[in-house]
Amino acid sequence: MNILLVGCYGKLASAIIKACSGKEDMNIACGVDLSVKDNPHFPVFTAANDIPSSMDIDAVIDCSHPSGAVSTVRFCKKYKKPLVYATTGLDKEQMNLLHELSKHVAVFQSANMSLGVNLLIKLCKQAATFLGNDFDIEIIEKHHNQKIDAPSGTALKIADEINQSLNNQMTYVYDRQSKREKRDKKEIGIHAVRGGNIVGQHEVIFAGQDETITISHGAFSKDIFAQGALRAALFIKDQPAGMYGMNDLL
Repeated sequence: MNILLVGCYGKLASAIIKACSGKEDMNIACGVDLSVKDNPHFPVFTAANDIPSSMDIDAVIDCSHPSGAVSTVRFCKKYKKPLVYATTGLDKEQMNLLHELSKHVAVFQSANMSLGVNLLIKLCKQAATFLGNDFDIEIIEKHHNQKIDAPSGTALKIADEINQSLNNQMTYVYDRQSKREKRDKKEIGIHAVRGGNIVGQHEVIFAGQDETITISHGAFSKDIFAQGALRAALFIKDQPAGMYGMNDLL
């Protein structure tokens, strides 16, 4: 399987290249990155439009930046290539681009490519359904000091899935400092911590009367996200057009 890796000089891309090197059935055919560097392993282009049409590509993995979504979507639509979109921080317009593309090719999008995180999300949904409004829900996410978006896309995904299981009646609170009032029962608190080289930690607290339930996940390297992205690429390679996510792999 030949992969086009967009954002090929990023940290996640480096982990994908490393993971791919140990697989006989997967290969990085070429890469796209705004940075121009010598790469002895595969050809790198500064734009997807520069890739020759003769290049053998089975799937695209994009782990660059949301601002590059338009270019990636155009390439996948033009050449009918399935896409694994492994970048967080998408706005509504960028998400609409992916949904529009999914009418033509298979698109796999997830706020987090870790199987463990997506299992956490499933457990949190079950807990929220069981506990109902008797427990207050707070989400704490921790990441390295180079991460730009806050809160993380994963934290928002956790909140969205919990909210869906509670009939979308919850509101999100990101900053309690700005108001002095009692906590509302229909709130989900979301808090971001940035420091050091923390790869990614997510903790969901269900706080009730005289008891607290905590569900958490910690990532210690980007290797787990790389393995998830490659597994997703294998999965969508032969799938019909449509939107796919980690739930389709679990």
